[in-house]
Amino acid sequence: MEHQFRITRVSREIYDRYFDTYSLEQLNRIPPGFSNNLIWNIGHIIVSQQLLVYGGAGEQLHVSDELVSKYMRGTKPEYDLSQKEADEIRALLFTPVERTEQDYYNKLFKTFTERTTQLGFTLSSVEDAISFNNYHEGIHLGIMMSIRKFL
Repeated sequence: MEHQFRITRVSREIYDRYFDTYSLEQLNRIPPGFSNNLIWNIGHIIVSQQLLVYGGAGEQLHVSDELVSKYMRGTKPEYDLSQKEADEIRALLFTPVERTEQDYYNKLFKTFTERTTQLGFTLSSVEDAISFNNYHEGIHLGIMMSIRKFL
């Protein structure tokens, strides 16, 4: 699993660079033909990781209910985020992943409710959820790479 956690950390480092590369206005901009923006995708991968791993294991999430309601699947940006809100999202890029790794090695995840994702992947264990999360983050990075061409 160390390899899976390393992939997640590198993925989050790539996401983190968007905050240094793009202005708040650019992070909030939704280009024509897209339903979301750069910052929504970042918030979404943070929330999704928590739902996939902790939610699937029946454990408490380490992000707020408010964040979940704004960034879970099926949502879209409702307004432009302030710098404070963007900073809060940026701060969540790494700590939940570090917590997940600690919780995994401390054997917190005792059970897991099997489910099939919208894409057709069956997740039967927390290891499946962690692996699928990396795939999911790659999808959203690809979307962000497309969005940035229009900024």
